[in-house]
Amino acid sequence: MSLVAPVENGKFVETASQTSVAKSSEAYTKNNENKDMFLQLLVAEVKNQDPLEPTSNTEWISQYATFSELEAMTNMSASYDLSRASALVGKTAIVKVTGSDGETNVVQGKVDYVTYENGDALLSIGGSTYSLDDLYNVLDDDYVSAYDKVYDWTVSMNKLPSLALLSLDDKDKVDKLYDEFKNMSDYEKTFVAKDNETKVQKYHDKIEELMKVAEAGKADDTTVSDKDESTETEESAKTEEGTENDVSTPTEGEENETTK
Repeated sequence: MSLVAPVENGKFVETASQTSVAKSSEAYTKNNENKDMFLQLLVAEVKNQDPLEPTSNTEWISQYATFSELEAMTNMSASYDLSRASALVGKTAIVKVTGSDGETNVVQGKVDYVTYENGDALLSIGGSTYSLDDLYNVLDDDYVSAYDKVYDWTVSMNKLPSLALLSLDDKDKVDKLYDEFKNMSDYEKTFVAKDNETKVQKYHDKIEELMKVAEAGKADDTTVSDKDESTETEESAKTEEGTENDVSTPTEGEENETTK
């Protein structure tokens, strides 16, 4: 148990772990006081019995048997608690501790080990110890794994822009989240909110739509480019044809004059 306690306003503040252990120690002390009181009453009865009408041996044996039975039940309960606590090692547990101020602190974490102190089993969670009596819940490993996975996935979903502002720059993120959702097991999908299930499908469809628009735009650009090239080729051909027509052919008179 740690000897370090937080300080607020110049005063030591009792942690949830310290409160839990203190309650356990108090219960153990009270239980021992009850047993001691029973023995004291028994001894006082022997000392102050009426000598003319002493208590019979049968009655003494009955009272002693009652005391022995009570002690055996207490020891059995302690042994059962230790066995139950030992089975929690490696599991994720939740403990709830109510302090003297009435505030309830909830602590969740993996049980690292179990100790037995003052007749009570203590769970070590996150480096602090808590009484088994404050155990609130035990979580299955598959449950914790699925919950954490869906929680991280949901956080990533919430970081995406609104559907109206979605662009192809978000394609990789959307594709990743969509694939992660599709690859979840049926059990993991039970942790996904229906709104997010619908949302990821809409985002995927929006990206597909943007991709089609982008591809159509590229096709139009290619067509326009081909038309421009065709037009340039035709104009070039016309220019060459015009140049050939500009070359003058000698007339018949010119040919005769040249011959002369």
